[in-house]
Amino acid sequence: MSRVAAIDCGTNSIRLLIADVTTSFDGTPQLRDLHREMRIVRLGKGVDATGELDPEALERTRVALVDYAAAVRRKGVERVRMVATSATRDASNREDFFGMVRDTLGIDAEVISGDEEARLSFEGAVGELDPEDGPFVVVDVGGGSTELVVGELVDGKASVTAAKSVDVGSVRLTERCLPGDPPSPEDVGKARKVAGGILDEAFAAVPVEGVKTWVGVAGTITTLSGIAQDLPEYDPEAVHLSRLSREDIHRVAQQLVTSPKSEREKLGALHPGRVDVIAAGAIVVEALADELHERAGIDEMVVSEHDILDGIARSIAV
Repeated sequence: MSRVAAIDCGTNSIRLLIADVTTSFDGTPQLRDLHREMRIVRLGKGVDATGELDPEALERTRVALVDYAAAVRRKGVERVRMVATSATRDASNREDFFGMVRDTLGIDAEVISGDEEARLSFEGAVGELDPEDGPFVVVDVGGGSTELVVGELVDGKASVTAAKSVDVGSVRLTERCLPGDPPSPEDVGKARKVAGGILDEAFAAVPVEGVKTWVGVAGTITTLSGIAQDLPEYDPEAVHLSRLSREDIHRVAQQLVTSPKSEREKLGALHPGRVDVIAAGAIVVEALADELHERAGIDEMVVSEHDILDGIARSIAV
């Protein structure tokens, strides 16, 4: 058994997983969670417009990493891997970020490609599912990008056949298209058009015809499940492996795009750090739902709490 830590630094949040790893009889890594944590740091705020990481966002990220480093030391972690995604890929001052990570955590952050991000998300999302439910399409809607990946489970291991990352997510789409509170119908229409156009690129690269199961991961999608269930507060156990129909997705999206922030703040399952961007995230998810209905006849999504964090942890298991 070994103890590992995975850190995923995205456009909107930074997350930590500390887990014990054992190996099953077929050589597949098995994770036992010891600690999961998420902070909203909005590292990618303004990057789409300015091309730079905001100093205040860097400081919020540093504060979170100080606490994460302390947890890693306290738990006696043997190996750590940190990956950074869309915001740092795009920033002109990204060396400020890398230097801060080295000083705080003692390791280098890896800026992974969109395709690697998709592969790790797939690995984490389908590891505990029934192989007979494949082929799977795993979708990760982040703050700055959306990953679409198709594959199967073969002999207990993930086999990816196609993957694509595109630059549309809850933070990017909010900053580009949804300035109002609540957004105007015209801006919502613009956001739907922008999201659909960018996602066309993903579907052109990742054929989904023949896919049997849609798995959705990461904070936007898990939050939508919590809202759809009308949870009084976010509950990972209630969300994990829950199911959202296409009708549910459209219903929740319509609720969010027509509500002001003051109303969204009252939703128990919605983290305060997502209040201003969740409507845009919902627009991305409903566009995905419509495309998967048209292309693969899929009308339901399986929502998973296991995602790229689990994939990162598995990647450093021995």
